Order: sequence, then structure tokens, then C-alpha cells
Amino acid sequence: MTSLVDVAFTLLVIFIITAPIMQGGIEVSIPKADVQPLTSQDSPFFITVTADGTIYMEETPVTAEDLQSGLGQLLGGGAIERVYIRGDSLAPFGPVVRAMSSAQNSGINWSIVAEPYRGN
Repeated sequence: MTSLVDVAFTLLVIFIITAPIMQGGIEVSIPKADVQPLTSQDSPFFITVTADGTIYMEETPVTAEDLQSGLGQLLGGGAIERVYIRGDSLAPFGPVVRAMSSAQNSGINWSIVAEPYRGN
């Protein structure tokens, strides 16, 4: 008969391996800056620009034109109050600026996401 400790250890190992897979989302390396932590919001809406310049609304890849029209629809529907723009630290500057200008032109409130810098 297998001991309860062995079963618990096996379940722990399985959980440790599968937890990162279940997280989901777009993986980006957020740049570090001297910023304050975000205040809690029930369901934040993210626009993400990856290292290869692909723009995502939440987890859906979009073109710059689709981003502009999509943000206008979101604002018109009253679904969101603010969008958070996450740009990979290695992303080309152009797509990040297009995301910021689309948010600005749609009239929606937006913020840039950065990791808090803790260094010397």
C-alpha cells in the first residue's frame, strides 16, 4: 500500500508542473521603471504588444486598424473604463505607439504597464 505522504508528494509535483500551463495569457517581458503598483480593478482590460510587434486585445491578435475600431466599440458599449497597455521590453516602438495613439484617439483612459524597479 502506498503511503499517504507519497501520494501527497506526487500530487504536489503534478500541481507544480501544471500550474504555469493553466495561467494562460500572453507572455511579455515588461520593462522596469520607477512606478507605483496598480490599484485593484475587477476586470482590467489589456492591450499587449509582443516582442515581434504583434498587437493583442486581451488574447486576440488584431491589426492596428482593428484596434482603433475595437476600442471605439468598447468605449461606446461602456464595457471598460481603462485599458492597460503592456509592451514587451524588446517590442518595436512603432506598434506600442500605435496602441497608445489608438487608445488616445478613441477617448478611452489608458495607462502603460511597467514592473516596479528595485535596484541600486
